[in-house]
Amino acid sequence: MNHKPTTAVTPLTPRAPTSTQALPAHITGISLVNLAARQRMLSQRMILQTLLAARGDAQKLEAAQRSLQIFTESQQHLLATPRQLEPASAQKIQATYEGARGVGPVIDTFMQLMRRTLEQIERKAPGVAESLIELVGHTDRILEALNTVTTTFDDITKAKSEAMMKELAGIVGDIQSVAKEAKVVSFNAQIMAARAGQHGREFAVVANVLSDITGEIDGLTRKAAVLADRNKLAA
Repeated sequence: MNHKPTTAVTPLTPRAPTSTQALPAHITGISLVNLAARQRMLSQRMILQTLLAARGDAQKLEAAQRSLQIFTESQQHLLATPRQLEPASAQKIQATYEGARGVGPVIDTFMQLMRRTLEQIERKAPGVAESLIELVGHTDRILEALNTVTTTFDDITKAKSEAMMKELAGIVGDIQSVAKEAKVVSFNAQIMAARAGQHGREFAVVANVLSDITGEIDGLTRKAAVLADRNKLAA
């Protein structure tokens, strides 16, 4: 059986969300790394749905078309994310998709093959068998490409988390230093109030309030430090 040559692939242009354009429900609230990981599962689901649709299952055809829409919109969202990230992360994502060994063309080819095959099945057009063979033959390449994308977003997420934890640790350290200095001031103020006797009562009240505040700061900084350590271990 002669395979039908693959048609030229036109890369899909990502649509950046605007202030008036809400994200699709299937994207809202999901992290980038989880969205990228979901693409792997979705690609395999689409292939299975398409194979069943080719056997005359109309429901699977509709399901495959919905899956392709979700996959395409998710891909567009992932491609648009560099515009919202710092330069280093943006460059890493762009290199993953568009670099010398970028996986963008592989993903574009997969979507083109999927769209063409579903259209052929819907129209009952000739060449479905050849398209299915080509689509299934693309399975390993699309999985490898989507794994690469997921790894990139995972690395970026971990790097951002580590940077945030480092910054949080620095802030906690600064607060602890301020609290320590405030304790010294409070202690000295209490001594001065005691020496002033009757005339130092109001000063003593202020010193005691300051002491209470520094105690609360101590408690909060300890909680923040514990939280930072937990997040560091979970990262």
